[in-house]
Amino acid sequence: MSRYATIIGTGRYLPEIEVSNAALKERVGAVDPELANVVDSFEESSGIRSRWYAPRDWAASDIAVRAAQEALKAAEIQPEQVDMILLGTDTPDYITPATSTVVQHKLGAVNAGTYDIGCACASFPTGVAAAAGLLNTNPWMNYVLVIGVYMMSKLADPNDVVSFFYGDGAGAAVLAVDSKPGFVTSAYLADGSYHKHWGLYSGATYEPASVEAVEAGRTQVRLLQRYPPDVNHENWPRIVRMLVERGGFAIQDIDLAVFTQVRLPSIKLVMEELGLPLDKTHWIMEEWGYMGSACIPMCFDDAIEKGKVKPGDLVVLVGSGVGYNYAGVALRMP
Repeated sequence: MSRYATIIGTGRYLPEIEVSNAALKERVGAVDPELANVVDSFEESSGIRSRWYAPRDWAASDIAVRAAQEALKAAEIQPEQVDMILLGTDTPDYITPATSTVVQHKLGAVNAGTYDIGCACASFPTGVAAAAGLLNTNPWMNYVLVIGVYMMSKLADPNDVVSFFYGDGAGAAVLAVDSKPGFVTSAYLADGSYHKHWGLYSGATYEPASVEAVEAGRTQVRLLQRYPPDVNHENWPRIVRMLVERGGFAIQDIDLAVFTQVRLPSIKLVMEELGLPLDKTHWIMEEWGYMGSACIPMCFDDAIEKGKVKPGDLVVLVGSGVGYNYAGVALRMP
């Protein structure tokens, strides 16, 4: 029998501490009144009105486990049945060991192997493609759990107005072996010339953490240079067209396209560029904020819950992450 990979369950976790734009304006405005105006500008350009934080004594693994539990419940399998856990994040519990191992322990997936994927917001589609490859080439594997988790709010300066974007959350999907194709194809791009634009630059081998680095704020995430406004506007459609060519389908065949949830105007512009109506996409950043590695699986799960995804639908997931890298996958829903 041919071995194909298909998604059989998804889940998400949104923390309970809401931080509205009004609350954020009050916080950063106390440092610099002019920053309150920047919050208004960010809201207008992104569409984000609120975000949610996990308790400050939690780690990323605590959020990830909760999303994983929801995905396993939807897939109707137990943690012990999971063969592999792939966890995508750029907000890990530690530099090392891998956060996926922590999740494996907390989840009780005693028979699972693990590894981390560090492609920032491109991690989830990268993980889905990797999971499909594992299932296709390893006859002993039956279930792979893919998780995207983000907790950048805890690694940011709370008085930095760019913290406007960061919301905490996690999304997950279970891929299983099927006799019918579910995973269709994948596409990737990268441009490392942008690696010094936005990141967390102290605390690893480039600059080990030090008192000086901490005092200068370099152990917190920083936007050092703005990206060109068209960096996603050009490459999201490019990724979609690569998927179309490799997958042997037409753009108009796409039933749902989900993109990194950072700017609603970008999503609208790209859908227009692709010639797809807005009802063929979905977004969550307005009420949940930007959740990096978690935003695509959370948006995908929300679309499924709202009935926007039906059996047999062709779904495209496209992520773009700092660095800069892009990943996309095309999936046929079971």
